[in-house]
Formats: sequence, structure tokens, C-alpha cells
Amino acid sequence: MTVYDPEALARQIAHQIAELNEYLIVASPRQAARILGQVLEPEEGILGSLTALVGTGSRFAQGRALTGALPPEVWLALGRASNELHDIALDLDEHAEDIRGLTQSPPTSVLPPAPSALVARRHR
Repeated sequence: MTVYDPEALARQIAHQIAELNEYLIVASPRQAARILGQVLEPEEGILGSLTALVGTGSRFAQGRALTGALPPEVWLALGRASNELHDIALDLDEHAEDIRGLTQSPPTSVLPPAPSALVARRHR
């Protein structure tokens, strides 16, 4: 039976995310799109997993807050963080197809898209 050290595992995951970030910085647009597509994948991506982890932490803190071991603000802060991450994932999921499109070869007969003003509109 394998014994896991959760603290070492958390450090290893953080290190791997940092390495992935460094790779993303120098990646080609196609490679970057593939990485982002996997990171943002709702079911098995990093963002979804992190959201679930923070949600689990919130439930842990809830139990400790109800017994007085933690201030209720800790539980509330983790709950807010989980909800915000979930909302962010939903916002980004609306654009998953655009990101996946960057992994495809562009058609040769179409003009490249013209730059547009970077105006963000939130939809909820």
C-alpha cells in the first residue's frame, strides 16, 4: 500500500503548475492554446480540479467553524473563493471553442482576422 504525503503532493503540484506556466510563456500559439484548453477543460482540467479542492476546503472549514475551531470568516472566505472560481470557469467555458480553434491550422484562403479593441463584456 502506498502512503501519500499530502503536503509533499501539494508542493509537487504547485511546482508543476509553475513549470507549466514557464512553458506557456515561451510556447507557440498552437501549443499555448492546447495547454490552455487542457487547463480550462471543465471536467478534468486544472481549473475545475482547483475549484473542487477549494470547495472541499470550504466544507472542511465549515465543520471546524461550527465547532468553534475556526472563525466563521475562514469558511465564508473559502466558500466565496469556490463560488468565484466556479463563476470564472463558467465564463471561460463560453470561450472554450475559440481557444480550441487556435489549435487548428488556419484556412489558407481566408484573410487573417483584423485586430479589435479589447473591450470585455461579461455575460451571466
